[in-house]
Amino acid sequence: MKKFETKSQLIFYFLQGSIHYFVLAAVCAALVSLLNMLRPRIIAFTVDSVIGDAAPDVPGFVLRLINSLGGMESLKANLIFLAAAVLLIGLAASLFRYLFRFGNAHGAETFVERTRNELFRHIMFLPYSWMAENSTGDIIQRCTSDVQTIKRFISEQLVALVRTITLIVLAIVFMGGINVKIMLISTAFIPIIVAYSFFFHTRIGSTFEKADIEEGKLSTIAQENLTGVRVVRAFGREIYERERFEKQNTFYTDYWVRLIRLLSAFWSSGDVLTGSQILCVLTVGSVFCVHGELTAGEFIALLSYNVMLTWPVRMLGRVISEMSKAGISIERLRYIMNSSLEEDKENAKEPPLDRAISFNRVSFSYANGSEPVLKDVSFSIAPGSTVGILGGTGSGKSTLMYLLERLYTLPEENGSITIGGVDIRDIKLSYLRENIGIVLQEPFLFSRTLEENIRFAAEDASEEDVRTAAGIASMDETILSFKDGYKTMVGERGMTLSGGQKQRTAIAQMLVRKSPVMIFDDSLSAVDAETDQQIRKALRENTGGSTVILISHRIPTLMHADQIFVFENGRVREQGNHESLMAQKGLYHKICLLQAAGGENL
Repeated sequence: MKKFETKSQLIFYFLQGSIHYFVLAAVCAALVSLLNMLRPRIIAFTVDSVIGDAAPDVPGFVLRLINSLGGMESLKANLIFLAAAVLLIGLAASLFRYLFRFGNAHGAETFVERTRNELFRHIMFLPYSWMAENSTGDIIQRCTSDVQTIKRFISEQLVALVRTITLIVLAIVFMGGINVKIMLISTAFIPIIVAYSFFFHTRIGSTFEKADIEEGKLSTIAQENLTGVRVVRAFGREIYERERFEKQNTFYTDYWVRLIRLLSAFWSSGDVLTGSQILCVLTVGSVFCVHGELTAGEFIALLSYNVMLTWPVRMLGRVISEMSKAGISIERLRYIMNSSLEEDKENAKEPPLDRAISFNRVSFSYANGSEPVLKDVSFSIAPGSTVGILGGTGSGKSTLMYLLERLYTLPEENGSITIGGVDIRDIKLSYLRENIGIVLQEPFLFSRTLEENIRFAAEDASEEDVRTAAGIASMDETILSFKDGYKTMVGERGMTLSGGQKQRTAIAQMLVRKSPVMIFDDSLSAVDAETDQQIRKALRENTGGSTVILISHRIPTLMHADQIFVFENGRVREQGNHESLMAQKGLYHKICLLQAAGGENL
């Protein structure tokens, strides 16, 4: 995986495919600056040498062109030529200005497109553990607001920097050609403006970083409340969540107010310096005109160049201030792009997965130093068998399946998990997940049709395959009862369906793939006892030679399994089939009696 050691490396990586547009924009911006510099010289020449009687101070080729048109007398009689020259320069400048805006805009949008594509591609292959450590709202904020901040810096400031530097250099050259003293007075303010820009640079950057972090937290709260609106409404927590949002919004606003104060101080001080620069040039230029050191045309040209110089110098200060904000955003994207992807070992294998599954002295904890969730677990699952895993909350039963799917990576020193004698760490990850179907404890459905959700696990599944899978999951009749049937749109996260309907849709989604290993992680907890029984019966009859792993805290879901493992505190306490476990009169027997007393239909 490519690592980005510096911010510039990351920017150039994202600029692939768009940098030529920015080069076009920069060249056109420089040409616009050059053409703009010619007009004051033409005006000064007209005032002093055409209307006035001063000797023409123009390059030799221009003088030869004037002579070919009839000389100075001809120009005096035909001022339309000079007006036409100014017009042509203006038209050329307009053309290059159009190309500048076209290249800049095209480059900016191409840059954003590639940046978002690369970020999304990278995020899709980051480990599940990384997703658990970073909030969704913050990730979205980095991929939207931070990308826009960088885009604005590149398209509005960085490209304009070329135009700014060109204008400054040309203005200094043209002003120096007229009067060196006034040129020195005008340029004396440039170091001062640059210095105070750097003074504000770090302060603006640190405040913007804090505001960016608070915006990520605000996005997280909004995202959680929009997706969890049913829970909020069910518990009447609207006021609490509104106050929580407003409190975070106040933190976010406070940081932006601080940032605005800094920017206001930055720009107002710039206004003072710019006004002082214009005043000094105007005053000294007037004195020079009175004493005959400047002609009227030269004075007009100098004032024009000074005005042209004023805004580029201000822009130079703005680039420095905006650089601090862009630097923070680039660093936040670099964190994502430098996060390690899930990677296969060299020469990863694709062995048959319809083989025995073995857990060999597996221990696991989610964080260093935390209490292990699994403690020295060892057991085997015969191929084609149905296995039940029973345990209370926090007993480690779901963690086993996360490890089997390599949603979390088992450290080398913490045991091994093998399929057909091959360590799953040596198996190609995409191949492993293609052949292990899993219905998670909390099913997630997309904002698509029911058919699209079921077909999500197997894009090439036929309509018949989709209906067969839905039938096994006892969902076919329910779907057909909807007005649009399988074309019924599912709300975000499946919120338009009941908990049992979501679980049954997720079961159909997994079954349509026909994987050699099928895992049901407490995926029948939201269905009624009768439907649970129907689904279990259909699974026994239709899973063929697949290895089926049922994880549940309900005895009826597991009692017909070929083998049952009872977990407690991260260890296997008991194992056997229903009859043998009942005969042991241990933990399984106790749970069975408690559930029977609670009305479970065994």
